[in-house]
Amino acid sequence: MRRTPSRRLFTAALLVASVLAPMTAIPATAVNAAGVDRHDGNRHCGAPHGGGQHGGGRHGVDRHDKDECPPNGLGPKLTARLDKAIADVRRDADIPGVIVGLWMPGKGSYVRATGVADTATGRPMTTDPYMRIGSETKTFTVTALLELVDDGRIRLDDPISKYIHGVPGGKRITLRHLAEMRSGLFPYSADPGFVHDLLSDPSRSFTPQEVLAYGFKHKNTFKPGKQFQYSNSNLVLLGLVIEKVSGHNLVDFIDKRVLRPAHLGHTLFPLDAEFPEPHPRGYTNQTLSGDVEDSTDWNPSWGWAAGAMISNLHDLRRWAKIVATGTLLSPQTQKERLKTLPTGYPGTNYGLGIFESDGWIGHNGSIPGYESVTVYLPSKKATLVVLLNTDISYEGKEPSSVLAQKITEIVTPKNIYDRPVPPR
Repeated sequence: MRRTPSRRLFTAALLVASVLAPMTAIPATAVNAAGVDRHDGNRHCGAPHGGGQHGGGRHGVDRHDKDECPPNGLGPKLTARLDKAIADVRRDADIPGVIVGLWMPGKGSYVRATGVADTATGRPMTTDPYMRIGSETKTFTVTALLELVDDGRIRLDDPISKYIHGVPGGKRITLRHLAEMRSGLFPYSADPGFVHDLLSDPSRSFTPQEVLAYGFKHKNTFKPGKQFQYSNSNLVLLGLVIEKVSGHNLVDFIDKRVLRPAHLGHTLFPLDAEFPEPHPRGYTNQTLSGDVEDSTDWNPSWGWAAGAMISNLHDLRRWAKIVATGTLLSPQTQKERLKTLPTGYPGTNYGLGIFESDGWIGHNGSIPGYESVTVYLPSKKATLVVLLNTDISYEGKEPSSVLAQKITEIVTPKNIYDRPVPPR
């Protein structure tokens, strides 16, 4: 197993070096579990199978998307190019297993699982497991918050101090600043004491108040609204706002107001280290020693509203379009959500718990052992979901971002996710 020379600080889906922004080496014998999963067969380009076990809500989502794709994939040439690009990245970055879903109405679809779900047993990756999705949780939390805006119970320009006491500079930091990552609050996940405490006991359960305290020890890094800084502290505070205003715990509110109306039957906000079967093992080098470890059963409570959720390929495929087009929100509130601002990273702008990267709208996620990308391209009505069971960086970038970039270079060359900056 590979070690990286220096362990990066923990930042649940830090978008900072790749798309705002990882442990792996797989046995040479565990490389080819490729091909279309027998339970999928690239047959489903409309509504994904497996979703919809929940009932509807006041903004019920049609279970059957009308922009259906041809049933026979993307054709042999394009499929072969995608197969090779994914295999090359997986080999070069030593990624154990990868799941990719690409749906392009009018052209076709591509659904593949390659590599292994368990490096010890060689169990192959399939397209249907549950996966930890890290900071993609932010899209669910902010959607819940924006539903309260639509209900008239909160305003985006309310100060956080109206709802939560003890926030440094809270009278000047608005809910909008928090959702768009412009609050200036120090990210608790960048505090060395937090990193040490978490990695010393990855099974530990943290409360929202406990994790916020690590960040609140530090001075704010800039005046609210002045610049972009990705901070999990922002989303934990928004989770607390949702609980206070709604009178329900965050898990129940997101389930009732987001997951059920969206028919996301395989998406959940876990309690402690809960992880439904089937799921792959996850591998990380975010450890005290820097050695690679199996992080499958680590407790994600420290990420809470910023990064604790679990989903699968087919639910994320549905969610990509819902969150990008605002199905659960009023048009005006969705317009506010998509008012993206520069992040300081060329080609990537950030809105309210959502980013735009060369036309692709959505979010990525990274938590020890797992990474994901879920994005939607409105101009093509295309959806891309990438899932993998490691978070070890490759040449300083998140491996999920490298995969998404290579895939979009092939299928949407005018819209490349995390487009490389041309040399000067």
